[in-house]
Amino acid sequence: MTPTLHPTALRRATLALAAAAALGLSFTLSACGDRAQAQAAAPAAHATPVGVVVMAPESIDITTELSGRTTSPLVADIRPQVGGLIQSRRFVEGAHVKAGDLLYQIDPASYQASYDSAAAALAKARAVLEADQLTAQRQAALARIQATPQQTLEDAQSAVKQAQADVATAQAAVDTARINLQRTRITSPISGLIDVSAVTPGALVTAEQTTALTTVRQIDPIQVDITQSSAELLRLKADLASGKLKQVGEDSVAVKLILEDGSTYSRTAKLRFAGVSVNTSTGAITLRAVVPNPEGLLMPGMYVRAVLPAAEAAQALLVPQQAVSRNRDGSASVLLVDGDNKVVQRAIVASRQVGNRWLVDSGLKAGERVIVERAGRRCAELLDVGRAQYILTNAVDSWNAVQLQHQHSREWRC
Repeated sequence: MTPTLHPTALRRATLALAAAAALGLSFTLSACGDRAQAQAAAPAAHATPVGVVVMAPESIDITTELSGRTTSPLVADIRPQVGGLIQSRRFVEGAHVKAGDLLYQIDPASYQASYDSAAAALAKARAVLEADQLTAQRQAALARIQATPQQTLEDAQSAVKQAQADVATAQAAVDTARINLQRTRITSPISGLIDVSAVTPGALVTAEQTTALTTVRQIDPIQVDITQSSAELLRLKADLASGKLKQVGEDSVAVKLILEDGSTYSRTAKLRFAGVSVNTSTGAITLRAVVPNPEGLLMPGMYVRAVLPAAEAAQALLVPQQAVSRNRDGSASVLLVDGDNKVVQRAIVASRQVGNRWLVDSGLKAGERVIVERAGRRCAELLDVGRAQYILTNAVDSWNAVQLQHQHSREWRC
C-alpha cells in the first residue's frame, strides 16, 4: 500500500527543499566569485623576474676544434740483416735510445771466420799480383833488347791484369764479410723511445725476417694528424669569400692542444701541412701539426683535440648558450623582450660555438634584448604569460661581469 502525505506536510517539505537549494547556490556563487577574484589578483601579486642580455656586436677570433691523434714523425722497425743466435740484448724496454746505440748482439763467430778467410784470400791475390808485375817488368826489359819473344811479354802483361782483377774480387769479398760481421751488432737507426723486445737472448733470427725484434719511435718533436670535414672547410671558405669572416695568418699557424683528460698542453703546436685531397671513405682532409715534446708527455696514438684559428669576425653577435632552445629538428630559437615589453619567440641560426656562447648567423640584431634568466619559469611558461607588462629594474647577478664585457644585462619583472 503506497503511503500518502497530508497536503500541509507536502507544502512544508517543498519549501524546505527550495530553501536548501537557494542556500547551496549562494555558497557556490560566493566561492566562484572568490576564485575569480583570486585569479584576477594573482598576476599582480606574483612578479616573474627574468634576466636579459642586450645584443652588442664585438670582434672575435673564430676557432675550429677538430679531433686528431699523435703520431711519430720517424718509426723504425728493428729487423736483423744477418741470421744467427741472439747473444745479448743491450737496452732497457721503454727507455730512450740514441741513434747508433747497440740494441742486440748476434753471435759473430762464423762471420768473423768468414772475414778472416776473405782477408787471407785478398793477401794471397796481392802476392800473386806482385809476382806477376815483377815478371812483366823483366820480360819488358828483355823485349827491348829482343832477347825474348813478343808473345812472352804479352803473356806476362796479361797475367798482371788478371792478378789485379783477382785482387779486386778478393777486396770485395773482404768488404762483404766485414759488413756482415758489423751487422751482427744491431744498432738503432734513429733516436726515440724503444718498444718491448719480441725476442730474448738465445733466440734464432734470420736475415730480413718479417717479425720485427722491436720498434723505435721518435717522440720529440711529435706530430698531430688532424681531420677536418670537407663540408666544414667549404663553409669556412664561403664565409671568407663573402666577407663575413676575415682570414688570419697562413704561415706557421699556432695550434692549441686539449688532452684526453680535458687539460691544455703547455706547448703550442705549429701547423705544417694541409691535405691536398679528400679521403673518399671519410669525406675529410688531413692536417698535420708538429709540437715539441721534450718531457715525453705525448705518446704516439693519443687522442687530442686541436683548436685552430680559422678567421676573424668583426661584427659578431654572441648569445649565451642558456638562452638558446633547440627543437627536435635541431633549429634554434630564443625569447626576446620586444619594444612593447612583451615576451616573443624568435627563430635564429646559430651553427658555431664560441666558448659558452653561440655565434648568431642570422635572426638577431644589435640592441635586441634576449632573455637568459628567469625565476622559476620555463620558456614555454613565459610565453603563456606574454600578455604581462615588464618594468626595467636591476642587472642579473648570475652572469659574471668579465663574461658580459660589452653586453648590458637587465632584470625584468612582470
